[in-house]
Amino acid sequence: MAYDVPPRVRENAATPIADLDRYRETVRRAEDDPDAFWLAVAQARIAWRSPPKQGLEGGFEEIAEGPLSWFADGQLNVTESCLDRHLEDRGDKVAILWEGDDPGDVRKLTYRELHAEVCKAANALRALGLKKGERAIIYMGMVPEAAIAMLACARIGAVHSVVFGGFSAEALKDRIRDCRAEIVITQDVGLRGQKKIPLKTVVDEAVIGESCVKQVLVYKRTEDEIPWTEGRDVWWHDAVGSASDVFEAEVVDAEHPLFILYTSGSTGQPKGLVHTTGGYITYASYTHATVFDLREDDVYACVADVGWVTGHTYIVYGPLANGATTVMFESIPTYPDAGRYWDLVERHGITIFYTAP
Repeated sequence: MAYDVPPRVRENAATPIADLDRYRETVRRAEDDPDAFWLAVAQARIAWRSPPKQGLEGGFEEIAEGPLSWFADGQLNVTESCLDRHLEDRGDKVAILWEGDDPGDVRKLTYRELHAEVCKAANALRALGLKKGERAIIYMGMVPEAAIAMLACARIGAVHSVVFGGFSAEALKDRIRDCRAEIVITQDVGLRGQKKIPLKTVVDEAVIGESCVKQVLVYKRTEDEIPWTEGRDVWWHDAVGSASDVFEAEVVDAEHPLFILYTSGSTGQPKGLVHTTGGYITYASYTHATVFDLREDDVYACVADVGWVTGHTYIVYGPLANGATTVMFESIPTYPDAGRYWDLVERHGITIFYTAP
């Protein structure tokens, strides 16, 4: 059976890795000289304040002799790669296309609008006391504010740790305690297939006895009544809504931690894996563009959750670093029926669709 070449491919330049021979050649160059290969990728794809001259230092074979590092002499802020540099040419392009639990609930944020919201959230978080290098836990559903919170932490130079919104209060407490989070960012209630997830109630239980948590910032998703602790809890719409949309990005070293993501804990205590700024954003941008053969006009959808590394890399950081339109999906594949994914694709003209089987 023969298939027509899709217009998105036919009408645009060929991908850098268009066939198996070029794939093998790319792998060979990366293996022969990873330092030069990844340094060239980083310099070409990422917005640096101080471009690196060093690529890889150390190696996995010599890890016992000391840690390895990527682009250690470089400085940047990832939000300038994900937002600021797109404002001139892509400011009015849709950055985040969100579909809620109800198929008719749709929001679109352009790069200009997303930049403004991230700056407002960064100002709000700083006003609540969050500083460069400090930790913030994000325990939310699949709403645009989850991505905004991640990017706002990065703009400050704070380290975010996203916890999947289905985890228990005990699991959340373990992660709060381990990373010594100063603030927890959550929402009142999560929605998935008409089921309500009491996210704020879980947070309240998790922070009992955890003196490190000074503030809980709460996004209002529904009109449901929720428990409230005066002096600690703050509404997102109050703190972020009144904040300035101007925030100068905090410049950090390439090896500065960007986020901590915990293992599931199925084989013991959850382990916090630290992802550093320069190496991670280089990997996210390069693999997203290359693996998915990204084109400028694509509408790209990864229907994972930002609570997992797939969501970090292929919903938020990779697509935004590449100036793509990325879809965020709040619901489940079987609501209101088993055709939801394909309705989603048709409704929004999705050209790249990434999911588990």
